[in-house]
Amino acid sequence: MNTITPVAINESRSIERIIEGIATSDGAGVKLTRVLTGNLQKRLDPFLMLDAFRSDDPDDYIAGFPNHPHRGFETVTYMLSGHMRHRDSAGHEGLLENGGVQWMTAGRGVIHSEIPEQEDGMMEGFQLWLNLPAKNKMMDPWYRDFPSASIPEYVTQQGVKVRVIAGTSNGVAGAVSREITLPLYLDIHLPSRIEFSTKFPDTYNAFIYVYSGAVSVKGKQVESHRMGILSNQSGADGVTLSATEESRLILVAGKPLNEPIVQYGPFVMNTQQEIHQALSDFNNGQFA
Repeated sequence: MNTITPVAINESRSIERIIEGIATSDGAGVKLTRVLTGNLQKRLDPFLMLDAFRSDDPDDYIAGFPNHPHRGFETVTYMLSGHMRHRDSAGHEGLLENGGVQWMTAGRGVIHSEIPEQEDGMMEGFQLWLNLPAKNKMMDPWYRDFPSASIPEYVTQQGVKVRVIAGTSNGVAGAVSREITLPLYLDIHLPSRIEFSTKFPDTYNAFIYVYSGAVSVKGKQVESHRMGILSNQSGADGVTLSATEESRLILVAGKPLNEPIVQYGPFVMNTQQEIHQALSDFNNGQFA
């Protein structure tokens, strides 16, 4: 694992708003917290949804997510702990395990399932929905698993560990790159009383989600199981994070598409007509 000195930033973004998330269930009754909801889609474009899940009670997750369709966006599932089997109608299959990432492009349409392959123990992680631009919404479905060992990591001289799922942080390129939205997705482990900085453009929309401990940004604290939306301000070329206790968080940022967003459940398109077409195509068996 590389040891590096982070590049200094000129000005850190601040915390604009703190989001608690909504307890809900999805699939066949999987309990989760919906952190990024529909009313934040425009503000956090190109990101459409973030679900956080964490439970050691099998009743909360054992039924998983049976077959269901998607069109018009990508799903990024990051498993901190647990085992989940993916199968889809395009012929892809994979097992998502501790520390691994599953990246699926639904594109013109795919039907998939995500079913736990464990009967007990902790299941913890995140699913992020990343929008596709209009010109790519009807692309062919794509899928890839990234086991934990293939996720690039680095450690700072102060002991901060960073896993780079997507994008580039302090010169370390992540497992995935997307040319249009250029997403940055980091899992950051902060020791107590240590600061960490990473750069990204001031034109990006960005947020953090703290899943252990508490993190401060320019004096404003984000507690565990909270999202902090990072302010958009000209000249702020990144973010500086600090922790008064050992803390863990994800940092997500991306270039906005600035296109209309029309969502109907698992379909995300640009117009209502395209939603009607998605429903028709799904009902007529025309997904992959």
